[in-house]
Amino acid sequence: MDEYEPLLLKDFEDSKKFPSLSLVLALCAACIGGTFQYGYNISIINAPTAYVHDFINQTWKERFQTDISEDVLTLLWSTIVSGYTIGGFIGASVGGVLSVKLGRKMTLLANNIFALTAALLLGLSYPAGLFELLIVGRLFTGINAGVAICVQPQYLGEIAPTSLRGAMGMGTSIFITGGILSGQVVGLKELLGREEYWPILLASTCIPAFLQLLILPWFPESPRYLLIDKGDEEGCKKALKQLHGAKCDQEWEDISQERNNLAGLTAKKPWELLRDRSVRWQLLTIVLLNAAQQLNGINAIYFYADYLFKQAGIPSDKIPYVTIGTGACECITALTCGMLIERLGRKALIGGGYSLMSICCILFTLTLTFQDASPIIPYLSMACVFAFILSFGLGPGGVTNILTTELFTQTSRSAAYIIAGSVNWFSFFFIGLVFPFIVIGLQQYCFLVFLVICFSVALYIFLVIPETKNKTFLEIQNEFNQSPNNRALPDMLSLGHTCTYST
Repeated sequence: MDEYEPLLLKDFEDSKKFPSLSLVLALCAACIGGTFQYGYNISIINAPTAYVHDFINQTWKERFQTDISEDVLTLLWSTIVSGYTIGGFIGASVGGVLSVKLGRKMTLLANNIFALTAALLLGLSYPAGLFELLIVGRLFTGINAGVAICVQPQYLGEIAPTSLRGAMGMGTSIFITGGILSGQVVGLKELLGREEYWPILLASTCIPAFLQLLILPWFPESPRYLLIDKGDEEGCKKALKQLHGAKCDQEWEDISQERNNLAGLTAKKPWELLRDRSVRWQLLTIVLLNAAQQLNGINAIYFYADYLFKQAGIPSDKIPYVTIGTGACECITALTCGMLIERLGRKALIGGGYSLMSICCILFTLTLTFQDASPIIPYLSMACVFAFILSFGLGPGGVTNILTTELFTQTSRSAAYIIAGSVNWFSFFFIGLVFPFIVIGLQQYCFLVFLVICFSVALYIFLVIPETKNKTFLEIQNEFNQSPNNRALPDMLSLGHTCTYST
């Protein structure tokens, strides 16, 4: 048994390892103006909906001396809301390029220009009597969110030691859910949810931007970017010491090994990555996971939540407070996932999350179908809402971005984030466009569609994706390429083509 003692001791030490204070503060500085903004701006647009409608109608009447038609009002409101997703798509498309040109940290700092511009436009829309500023402002908030969701996970994954990469990566999900919860709280009528405050509520997106501009400059650029992309050995060593302390030899060795392995290679463009057959399984994985993150039914759950709360007898004026409970539930789950990810691993959490969501889809369909059968059924439906949110936060909500970081080496990572981010934002836009028609056509049976998606993704995860816990980026790449399941399917496809041609 003596030969296993060093391994057991290493595992024990890894489990006891905690991030330095500097590393935690760097995480907070990156996230507060990054994915916190993403969640916050998704959330705050809900509270002033009626007030913005009145503002558009009032402005239209002053311009044209007639009330706006219901169809035009709906179109303008839809444009304001969808501007966020269009901006997100644009931001994701440019974020990877900027992260290579400027660096991860400088891109996050420069990204605040979009947030501050958006805050100015949104805040001035009412005093200026121009609802068009709301459309442009939401477009800029979307660009800000798109760049952040693309660059911030890269920064966190590259500054974290291997043993803490999963926990650090969960900062993305924790701050998204924290942003959603903060937006729900600030949007209450006791704070900025009253009619006279709605421009201030929308403009409050400037606060996280100012905080990041004040705090993030005190922390270093990504050590991997400094050494591998810029060849700055002194800058890399200085950054490692600031983030990890004097004992950073292992991190330096990992980065040096990756640099030597990538010697002579430059950062790839998205189209170059798409043509690279050596990473086709990694690409397929991130495309599938990022599409599923938006198409798995989480939006449908939030859509039905208000209806279910009313059915359970909760007064309409109290529903916003119950909705805060769903935001708190998702936030707590993200925190729990952050504590579990280095023990259970990525595969168990994201695969288990999708498996539990599949079960919830079945139960939710049954409870909605028999909603009037018993007084207890609405409460069971509410339980399904919280169970689905917990399952989503446990894995798919947080682990997806971590895997996008871990499945690629330095020269491919930025391009991978452009592709993953574009797929994620397009899926976000698509589900917002198509979902109302799915609900109208299938009603409660729409969750059977999400059941198929969740179950298929869970099956893919268990069959294809290797565990990445406590492995370097090079080890993950090698294991992914050597996996028997990943080699079997191409062989099957090749055999299929041969049979087709032979017939």
